[in-house]
Amino acid sequence: MAAVPDGTQGSNVCVPFAIAGINSFRSSFTVSRGTPVLLGGRHAPRQRGILLRLVVVWLPVFVMLLVIARESTAAFGSVNTSLFLRKIYEAIFGHVTNSAWEQIHHHIRKTGHFLGYGTLGVVWLRAFLLTWSVPLQHRAAAVWRRWSLQMAICCTALVASLDEVHQSYIPDRTGLVTDVLLDTSGAIVLCLLFAIFWLRSGARQARLQPA
Repeated sequence: MAAVPDGTQGSNVCVPFAIAGINSFRSSFTVSRGTPVLLGGRHAPRQRGILLRLVVVWLPVFVMLLVIARESTAAFGSVNTSLFLRKIYEAIFGHVTNSAWEQIHHHIRKTGHFLGYGTLGVVWLRAFLLTWSVPLQHRAAAVWRRWSLQMAICCTALVASLDEVHQSYIPDRTGLVTDVLLDTSGAIVLCLLFAIFWLRSGARQARLQPA
């Protein structure tokens, strides 16, 4: 009759699995070296502490959220931004009439929406690419990048929606659905530029490989 392993033997069997699990968890909190992930890199990561990993990966997102939160206040309402932006514009391009400046100021603010949230989308994309680089290393690069793109765009749309809801309660600010669409469009366009770069880089590398 076969002997039943005692508790010590069972513990010895479990130790390698526990160590492997801990190492896998730690490796998911590392920063990649070599080509940046936004430029197509997917290299072996460099080991760092979990706290430092979180700071390096997510600090740009946190900074952008702080910037957007600040710009969502009454201090950045159209009346206030019109004063200093007009001074800058006229110092460069010369005097403009009030009616012309209203249109110019409107387009400047909307461009700021597009580029600001486009930048937020890119830092979301970078954060998700780095966070999922190791957990999804067994999946194709296209899957890893597609999931990161989807999350970056969804998170940007969520922030834009909350921002407009917040502005609807502030005097001299308005919450507009069209601004949410504009903000999300900025994230989509800038993130897709990186996706196009990945596709072109992949196609170029495929052509350079020997048959």
